[in-house]
Amino acid sequence: MEPPINNVTYFDKTDIARSINYLVKAFIVILFAIALFVPISYLEGKAMGMRVPLFVGSALVIPVYERFRKVGRVPYPHVADAFLVLPFVVDTFANVAGLYENFAVTDDILHCINWVFLVCAFQAFRYRRNRQNPDAILLGAGFGALAIVIWEIMEWAVDTSGAGGGLGLTYGDTIGDLTLSTSGGVIGSLIGVYWLGALREVSSE
Repeated sequence: MEPPINNVTYFDKTDIARSINYLVKAFIVILFAIALFVPISYLEGKAMGMRVPLFVGSALVIPVYERFRKVGRVPYPHVADAFLVLPFVVDTFANVAGLYENFAVTDDILHCINWVFLVCAFQAFRYRRNRQNPDAILLGAGFGALAIVIWEIMEWAVDTSGAGGGLGLTYGDTIGDLTLSTSGGVIGSLIGVYWLGALREVSSE
């Protein structure tokens, strides 16, 4: 028997993890192609073009980081890569499909779900480098909380500047987003620690 490895390292070696990662990245490109080049009335004023650097750029973060690492990482961190891009895929799909216009709870649900994905990405990447568990749950939750604070500051800046027609944010919107995303971050951290970080035996055969 080989020494035990954590689940995320095991998953990264599989063809299915690689395929899912590539599929997620293909989706973000396809969705933005639709959003930018297909005339959809309810996307007007949503500044989809302004989102491209952040949303599509998320698919390049880990590949670029891995490319310039002094020591190569084998296998490639497909799980972290896919989880990092998923929030942007889900949000863009919701916009293209008109979910925000047709279902009032969409924003609330996605703030929670997307932060689950985001913190899973953080934990997946972390467990590739560090198998230590002390304070891991709080570390992931803290990352999620910091991320939503930064996100809300960005939204406030956009709203204040009037870019894209402004967002029309209220204090209640901000508090709700902070609460839901932080809760999602806690869930994502728990998943990361108890699933992605869990050790498993690997046969040497």
